[in-house]
Formats: sequence, structure tokens, C-alpha cells
Amino acid sequence: MRQFLLHLPRASKQLILIATDLVIVECCLLLAFYLRLGWPVADLLDTYTPVFVVTPLCVLLLLTRLELYSSVTRHAGNEVIGVFARGVTFATLVVLLIFFMFQVQPQLPRSVLVMFWAFSLLALVASRLMASRWLHGSSLSSMVMDFAGWHRSSGKHRGRAVAVYGAGDAGRQLVGALSQGRRFRAVAFVDDDPALQGQRVAGLKVFSPDQLPGLITSMAISEVLLAVPSASRHRRQEIIRFLEPLDVHVRSVPAMDELARGLVKVADIREVDVVDILGREAVPADQALLRATIAGRSIVVTGAGGSIGSELCRHIFRHRPGKLVLIDHSEYNLYAIASELEQAMVALDAPLELIPILGSVTDHRLLREILCQHRIDTVYHAAAYKHVPLVETNAYQGFVNNVVGTLCVAHAAMSCGVYRVVLVSTDKAVRSTNIMGATKRLAELVLQALSRETKPDFSGLPLLSKDTELFRDDQACDNGARFTMVRFGNVLESSGSVIPKFRAQIQAGGPVTVTDPQVTRYFMTIPEAAELVLQANALSEGGDVFILDMGEPIKIDNLARRLIHLSGLSLKDEDHPDGDIEIRYTGIRPGEKLYEELLLDDTAVPTSHAKIWRANEKVIPWGELKVLLTAIDSALKANNPLLIEQLLSRAEIGYQPVSVQQ
Repeated sequence: MRQFLLHLPRASKQLILIATDLVIVECCLLLAFYLRLGWPVADLLDTYTPVFVVTPLCVLLLLTRLELYSSVTRHAGNEVIGVFARGVTFATLVVLLIFFMFQVQPQLPRSVLVMFWAFSLLALVASRLMASRWLHGSSLSSMVMDFAGWHRSSGKHRGRAVAVYGAGDAGRQLVGALSQGRRFRAVAFVDDDPALQGQRVAGLKVFSPDQLPGLITSMAISEVLLAVPSASRHRRQEIIRFLEPLDVHVRSVPAMDELARGLVKVADIREVDVVDILGREAVPADQALLRATIAGRSIVVTGAGGSIGSELCRHIFRHRPGKLVLIDHSEYNLYAIASELEQAMVALDAPLELIPILGSVTDHRLLREILCQHRIDTVYHAAAYKHVPLVETNAYQGFVNNVVGTLCVAHAAMSCGVYRVVLVSTDKAVRSTNIMGATKRLAELVLQALSRETKPDFSGLPLLSKDTELFRDDQACDNGARFTMVRFGNVLESSGSVIPKFRAQIQAGGPVTVTDPQVTRYFMTIPEAAELVLQANALSEGGDVFILDMGEPIKIDNLARRLIHLSGLSLKDEDHPDGDIEIRYTGIRPGEKLYEELLLDDTAVPTSHAKIWRANEKVIPWGELKVLLTAIDSALKANNPLLIEQLLSRAEIGYQPVSVQQ
């Protein structure tokens, strides 16, 4: 029956509502007469025929005037109380006036109209709310409970006027949530569906997108809230491009999968997803590849509290490993991700042996103890210093953490029989102009070189101190590990990334700082990056460098401009001196370059995953690489930047310092 009613033509639905209300009004009027006079029904109908004709007509005409029959019953909420109250009250007053002027005999008792007003208001409201709940599939008991709370306040309040884009379930729930607070005041719906345009949903009229610019002015709308969680990424991008030129702040509710746990709440409102701003489609995950190297295995994640490391932990947790060891040198970050996973274990009743370890990847003995004791199958090595200017001025610490840390992980893995080691790398490793990128390329080369050695010799590596070799025992060890490197561009919303920085600057009133108007970068989301790392592990044959097809690079200046406009603000420049936010160009920082690359050459080959490619790049033999690492270590300890630059430039790692380029 529900489906039959829902699929009726709009006109048929309106006729059913009018007929239902007519019956309810007649019954309520009859009940009022009966309770007041106690006459037989036939006598009441015969004596007061004009009243039984005029009263329902007045009620129905006023309810039609109030656009009640333009509302979508399935989306009716507490707002119908006000509509019915106005309609029934005015209709009762009109009936009283009519029969005061044209009296019937015997005279119409005024108490009948008072009782009629109360009975009809209660019955009409109850019928509409219960019909709404029933059409949504609610049971009788839940409908009764919903109706019992109808008296809760739904009145309008002061607050910023907002339009809700999307008149579906999420939009209706959002309007209901907004009505409970004082921060926002929903004044209109905007929807692409012609069948909804002109109707009323949750008490608000639905307008077409073309009407929105006029509504912003006439209704003083300051924000547009996107409530289209089930829309495709492409459609959301189209909506945002349409809204961007308008003088409003655009915000959104999360995607449908994030709302699956409950109703839309005011707390769900957030800034527009930056992926929608960039216009880049997400790379789909191959679930079989994700499960292949995770389910039931013992896994270590280094840098587990960082942006990439924590997301790796979340994805690994979802695919049910047997044991998950978290390593991080930041106490707070380690506590945060461990607590999150522990809560998820309880909520999902998903038992897991979770072991947080506070320590550094440069602590070789600690690494060996962890990997051997817990019989680790796979290490995801995400621990690294990644901020270019900081590493540029702290070169030795960058080298120790990024290169020596990778050496420690590799040696411990080989010593303890770990089968797979995956290094999280970066596009800055390609033809790097900075120390950070050079250290990440050296880390890649370490694993590439070791993957070709059956019994690699670690003697002669005097790293970490002036007179002590790093690996004093097990100078040569059997290598059964499969090493993999995963290289990708900038990660959105990670710590220190450009998006949070721009948003904070806009909130503070500007200026927004961009290094150069021509700077471009590749971008991907944190979940995408984590999924890429996990999938690449399953594709590895040993010594592989995997890259992601990341589409076109994004101009940072354009990104800053779009964020300003979507915040409801205007750009301040020479042509618009009265604008809100200025973009200030600060110049390229030490070690930065205008364009990032993902490949050293054009020899990448496809894999079984449509968006993952395997690079085919030159590898430095382990013997030569040891000599280079030792020389770089000595130059760093001696604080000799010229020698460091010469060593890195002569080595075949693609390093191109700014001084050489100039």
C-alpha cells in the first residue's frame, strides 16, 4: 500500500489528502455537536446542514491558501502544526462570523465551535504526522511515540538565514536539526528535481537552482548548506561550481556512508569537501588487493600517529589483521590513534591484538625486538620528516630519520624474517631540489638496492655516531623480505598541508599566503593514499616503485581563490580594492620548486590496478650506495653544506639543488 500511494500522480495524492481532511473535519464537527447537544446524528445533520457544508469548505479553502496541499506528506514534520493551527483557527472565526450574520435555527452554540476547533486541530495534525511516519515505514508504536512529542517547540528563531540545497531525507533532517538551535534559520530549499520545485517540504518552499541568486538578496541568505550526501562526486562538483560565484558561504553535510550511523545533526555541518573543490575523482579501491596482505596477519605501522600512518591503521583494522603494532615517537599521536582503534574494537565487537609502542625508527634494537617477538609479516613504514623548509634547515636530523630510519627498518625486517616492507614515499623524491626530497629518494634507493641482495653486507656504515657502526651484529643476514615503495603527491588535510592553512587564514581575515602564482601540485585524499599503499603491497614483486595516476596537477593560486569564494567572501586585489581577503605572494621557499613530478623518466608500466603504475628506474648497487651514504653522513656531521650538495648532485639520485639550477 505504501508503494502504491508513493507512486501515485501528484494530483491524485492531493485529492486523497483533501478527501481525508474533509472526512476528518466533518467527523470532528459532528462529535462537537453530539457532545454539546446529545441529539441523534440524523437530527444534527438535518437541523444544521448549512453548518456541515460551510465549515469544511472554509477549512479546506484556508488550508489550500496556506499551501498545505503543496507540501510533501512523506516529508511532513512539526511545521504542519503551525499551518493547521492557522488554517483551523481562521476557518473557525470565519464560520462564527458567517453564522452570526446569517443565523440558523436553533442558534449555533458557540461551545460547539470551540470544541470543533480543538478536535479538528488535534485530528488533522495527528493524521498528517502519522501518515508521514507510516510512509517512511514506521511501526504503529513508533508513530504513537512520535505523536506524543508533537508539542515540542518548532517555532522559528533568530539566526543566520540559510538555504538548504537538497530537499531529500538529509535536507529534511537537517532542517529539523536547525530548528532546535539558534545558530541557523532555514528559509528555503533548493532542489534540481522539477517534481519538488514549487512544493513545500518540512514547511519550506522548494525553489529551483536558477532562483537562488534572487533568493539570496530577497531572503538575506548568508549560507547555502549542501544536503546531497548520495549525489555522485561529479554532481557535487557541478553544484559547487554553480554556487562558487554567489555571495554566500557554502558548507556541506558529510557523504552518505558517514551519515549511515544516524540522522543528520547540526554538528555534521562542515566546510565543503576539498575533493569536491578540486574536481578530482577518487581512485577506486580493489577490495581483494586490500584483503590479500592484511587478513589474519601480524602487521607493524611506523609513524602510526601521523596523517598517513593513522589512516593506514584504520584501513588495516577494517580488514581484520591478527595483530597490529603501532610505533610512533609522539606520545600524543600514538595515544590518539590507539584510543580510536580501541573504541572501534568495542563498538564493532572486533577483537584485535593492538600493541602501541612509543619509540623511534632509528632505535634499531627496539625494532628488532618488536619484529622478532611479535613475528611480524608486514611493515608499513610511514615514519618520516616531511616538511621541506624544516628539513632544509635541519638536514642531519632529516637524514637520520628518513634514511637511517629506513635502513634500521630494513635490517630489522631481514633479521626477523619479515616478508613484506612497504615504504611510504613522495613525489618530492623525483628530481628533488631540497634535502627532504633527497632523503626520501635515498630511502627508496636503499630498499631498491637491498631487494637485489641475497645476503647484504651492512658493515662499514658508521651512522648515528662518529665512531660506532649502526649494525655491529648480524653484519650479513639472509634477505627474504619483499621491499616496496609507494610514491604519491600531496595529501589533502594532512598536518601542515595547504588546505587547513588557507582555511585558517581566511577565518582570521587574511591575507592568504601563496608562494608563487604559478606553483602547481598533485593532490590526493588521505584515505586514497592509505588504500594505495595497501594495494601496492599486494602487487609487489620486490624492489618496486609504485605511483598513482593522479590526474592533472592543481594550481595553488586557483585553489586559494576558490576557497575564498566558497567562504562567501570576495577577493581583494588591484581591481577590487574593497574585497575581503587578499592573496599575498611570498616567493618560493628554500628547496621548493614550481612543479612536482612523479616519475624520473617516462618508462612507467601499468599494473593490474587501472590507476597504479610501476616505475622502471635506475638502481644504485648496494656496494656503491653504502659508500655514498657514509660520505653524506660524514659531511652532515661536519656541517659542510657545500660538500653535501656536491655529493648529492654527483650521485645519480636526481637531486637538483637551486644553486645548480641557477
